[in-house]
Amino acid sequence: MEEASLLWLLFLTSLLSCTTNQASLTVSPSSSQMFEDEFVSLSCEEDDSSAGWTVWRNTSVTTRTQCGDLGKWGRPAGSSCNISSISKLDSGVYWCESREGATSNTINITVTVVLQSPVLPVMEGHDVTLTCRTKTPPSNPTADFYKDGSLIRTEPTGHMTIHHVSRSDEGLYKCRNSSGGESPSSWISVTEKPTTTAPPTSAASAPPTTAASPPDSSSYHLVFGLLRHLVVFCPYCISTVLMVSLYRHRPTGNERPVSMAMTPPTQAEEGLDDVYDDVITAVTTEHHF
Repeated sequence: MEEASLLWLLFLTSLLSCTTNQASLTVSPSSSQMFEDEFVSLSCEEDDSSAGWTVWRNTSVTTRTQCGDLGKWGRPAGSSCNISSISKLDSGVYWCESREGATSNTINITVTVVLQSPVLPVMEGHDVTLTCRTKTPPSNPTADFYKDGSLIRTEPTGHMTIHHVSRSDEGLYKCRNSSGGESPSSWISVTEKPTTTAPPTSAASAPPTTAASPPDSSSYHLVFGLLRHLVVFCPYCISTVLMVSLYRHRPTGNERPVSMAMTPPTQAEEGLDDVYDDVITAVTTEHHF
């Protein structure tokens, strides 16, 4: 009975020690978002150093690996782990774990590379410079630049300049540095040049011809106005001339205009004349008696 009680007491003591000897994972700098090539230190703050706490992680490449394991990542320093130049491949979940299998809290670390690009649309014909930036200047600034998922070119200086951009240069750009860190994609838009600064073309030369049309229309209006005045005043002029002409040829005094034109007598008129002569002769004869 005493042995059973002793075993039960030892079990409770070991269980209590396991629950009380917990570790807490801290990260310096205190942020879950890290720049490429930044120095990062992860520490297991523990109550009992004899528990043998170490830093572990899961990433998209490897699962459940310990700091300093086969020299793949990190450098252990007691219960801490130092990463001298963190990269995109170091993004993942970190935690502390003891020899007995106890675990601490977890921290999700994301490593980012920043692609410096224009926020506002770029005008056609201008130059655009893209920079693959990290918090601290890397020893090897070489970077690959991508457009719509396709590699454009590799720049040893870490920045790329697009000369005389056009509408075909619009798209999603990103960069990847020499340590494998990749930036989020950024959209670059291009706007057309204003029409006032566009080079002269056949379409652009059309406005001057339309601008020259007003003088022609005004001359037409002048001609039409002149014709209208002529049409209105011509009858008055003609009537005035006729009245003046009639006034000058009017008859004077009591004279009546006599037509001098003589028409030859007709046969009927000649017959009447003969009868008239006979009548006059008869009357004259009677008068003598």
